[in-house]
Amino acid sequence: MHRLKILIGITILVNAFLILISFTKSDSIPEAKDTTTSEVLKKSLADLKETRLFELQKQEVKRALDAYFERAIASGKIVGAGVSIVRGGSIIISDGYGKRNSKTNMGVNDQTIFRLGSLSKGFAGILAANLVHEGSLHWEDRVSECIPGFQLGDEQNTNKITLASILSHSAGAPYHSYTNLVEAGLPLTDIARQFKELTPVSEPGTEYSYQNALFALSGEMILKATGKDIATSLQHRFFNSLEMCATSMDHESLVESENVAMPHSKWRNWWRPKKIRSNYYNAIAAGGISANARDMAKWMRFLLGHHPEIMSKTEIAAAFKPVIEIKGHGKYYHRWPGHISSYYGFGWRIHKFMEAESQQEKTIWHHGGSVNNYRNEIAIYPESDLGICVLLNNNSRLARTVIPDVYKIVKEVYDRTDTKEILATLPMEEAYHD
Repeated sequence: MHRLKILIGITILVNAFLILISFTKSDSIPEAKDTTTSEVLKKSLADLKETRLFELQKQEVKRALDAYFERAIASGKIVGAGVSIVRGGSIIISDGYGKRNSKTNMGVNDQTIFRLGSLSKGFAGILAANLVHEGSLHWEDRVSECIPGFQLGDEQNTNKITLASILSHSAGAPYHSYTNLVEAGLPLTDIARQFKELTPVSEPGTEYSYQNALFALSGEMILKATGKDIATSLQHRFFNSLEMCATSMDHESLVESENVAMPHSKWRNWWRPKKIRSNYYNAIAAGGISANARDMAKWMRFLLGHHPEIMSKTEIAAAFKPVIEIKGHGKYYHRWPGHISSYYGFGWRIHKFMEAESQQEKTIWHHGGSVNNYRNEIAIYPESDLGICVLLNNNSRLARTVIPDVYKIVKEVYDRTDTKEILATLPMEEAYHD
């Protein structure tokens, strides 16, 4: 709206300038100046129409999302949600739905904080890419050289396990190895020494096997390389610069915040609030970050390359390089419309899908997160310059489809021609009417 008012002001000034010219113009003034002034006026009017179109589409997206999440709340699928959508460098939606606590009337808004769970892995992957670019880390750095006592299999196998291996879940450890020790709060250095008790299920770099404990060891490698823990590095390199003021990485900050969505579980068909637990703060890279919808919108805008002063698109893209295929058809994202294939990069899943309307292959950078009865989804569509993030304060089946659902809503609004055609036929005084 502020942008719209500025453009209206510019148009008024241009009109005033034209009136002044009509009174002062003489035969000695070249005709070219009239042409130049006319072009400036046309551009100002075109900008006004573009701004009005932006506002109309934004309103349509919000109306559709309001209906979608209100239905989900009314049907008992979710308690509360923080939702953010970024498109073309602009924050289209940053909003909240439902309740922070089922026992109170306090509603969720864009400032309400949720635990992110495994969405935290995406932050760790981007941080690693940043450090690799500056030369502080290398994808080929061996875990055993950074963390004393780490061993998985024999020496030959252990030497093949690198930063890239653990960030892509392809180190060869059994599925979810020692997640129970992470949840118990053991220090990562103690957990690292436990891996010598395991028998590898595959050679490093050959198979996907999802991990929390192994993935979290990336934080110890970052500490060894930089002398700073992962929380400090994330805060100084990203959160401060992006003004992600509500994002935190410790239990105390979360429980002391006034605007927090409480986790919920179902009991006799009713949602009841649960306690915010202190697990995973020993493993920040794997699941220890908390944020609100507004901060997640800023994060997605950055991931789409709209803050090159922090990281270039080329640097960011390194985290989204497909490393290992996620085979099979059993995961919820395997059933998304048009799904072709799924891979894991560094802290991110990379999906390829066929868009029905255009019959073009497109990309999604995606991750889900679940911790302490919070359930979250983030998806970046790089070809569309679009980001979607949904934060929920209860486990819900809705999380399995919310990304393609919201993508469909957004796409339908921006693909519509009737809104553009109506706007094109409006007289300019209507087009920029507030």
